[in-house]
This record gives sequence, structure tokens and C-alpha cells, in this order.
Amino acid sequence: MEIDGIISALIVGAIIGALGRLVVPGKQRVGWLMTFVVGIVAALVGTGVASVLGVADTPGVDWIELAAQVTLAGIGVSLVSNSAKDRPKITSGR
Repeated sequence: MEIDGIISALIVGAIIGALGRLVVPGKQRVGWLMTFVVGIVAALVGTGVASVLGVADTPGVDWIELAAQVTLAGIGVSLVSNSAKDRPKITSGR
């Protein structure tokens, strides 16, 4: 993969992660870096799902692929947010 492909994957992942965060109701305890990571993974998996369904390469905007990516990002953000709630808080002991 060339550098421009990596950069575009990072940008698309950030956008997908942000959209996934928007579709999850309520406040999420997820940092932006983790949101970007979830978005990148969701973009890759969503593209794979669209390829399996045969809708990855359509003329115009691939709305089904985008919906799959955003849905997976929303699920990922929700899972990460729920796991962050279960972690105990670290106190300094003062």
C-alpha cells in the first residue's frame, strides 16, 4: 500500500469513526484516538462485508457500503464505551 492510500484510509477511518460516534445515543466515554481506531477497523470490515454482498463497486456513491461501515463503527464505539465504564478508576491514594 502506498503512502497516499494509507493517508486516505486514516482520513476515511476518522470520518467513519466520528459518524459511528454520532449514531450512538448518549455520552460515550471514548477518546478520539480510540474513535479513529474503531473507525478504521469498521471501514475495513465494512468494505469486506460490502464485497461479500457484491455491492462494493457500484456506479456513484456506495450507500450500502457506507451504511455498513457506519453501523459497524457505531457498534464498535458502543462496545468500547461500555468496556470503559467497567474499568475501575485509578486513584492516587492521597
